[in-house]
Amino acid sequence: MRPPAMSGHFLLAPIPESSSDYLLPKDIKLAVLGAGRVGKSAMIVRFLTKRFIGDYEPNTGKLYSRIVYVEGDQLSLQIQDTPGGIQVQDSITQAIDSLSKCVQWAEGFLLVYSITDYDSYQSIRPLYQHIRKVHPDSKAPIIIVGNKGDLLHARQVQTHDGIQLASELGSLFLEISTSENYEDVCDVFQHLCKEVSKLHSLSGERRRASIIPRPRSPNMQDLKRRFKQALSSKAKSPSPLG
Repeated sequence: MRPPAMSGHFLLAPIPESSSDYLLPKDIKLAVLGAGRVGKSAMIVRFLTKRFIGDYEPNTGKLYSRIVYVEGDQLSLQIQDTPGGIQVQDSITQAIDSLSKCVQWAEGFLLVYSITDYDSYQSIRPLYQHIRKVHPDSKAPIIIVGNKGDLLHARQVQTHDGIQLASELGSLFLEISTSENYEDVCDVFQHLCKEVSKLHSLSGERRRASIIPRPRSPNMQDLKRRFKQALSSKAKSPSPLG
């Protein structure tokens, strides 16, 4: 299932210095999770700068911040890149637990695997389950991304495998090539931003609906006027016949 195309409605700007007369945009916090060398950092940089950089040093969890405009809405976007130590091995539980703070912090998630690495595909389900464990009552949106779609000669994970996994987990799925298609990368991030923004709106509506309006303080002049009218009306009314 593909997110709707939104590339034509996206603008990017640095976060300005805060000021008292500046209307703060909505905060959107995303996390990009997955095994090592699946292209997480490349995806984030491609989205934010339109540039593709193929090689990265193993990261320790960099946080990217930008002001973005998605379909007219101004959003303060933060994207947490995460270390790539997630592998299907004995230490996977420990590796996932180390991401708990990031998972607690984020509101929307991209789970990324490489179509050239079957082990990275197998790490998606435990990551998804961990997110739902940390957010048991949350509807935090999660998108599963099969990256490196241009490396068909080295494919280990078929497209239908990604579709089936996403269907079982109730998630969106998209297979992309970060190096060759900026629009697909942009659409993934924009769709996730929109879904998180929708959750903010729904949460705000629920909070507003749960607030009982404060009763208005009585107007003493109005009370006196009504009291005089009642006395006057009582005095003018005829006495009942005996």
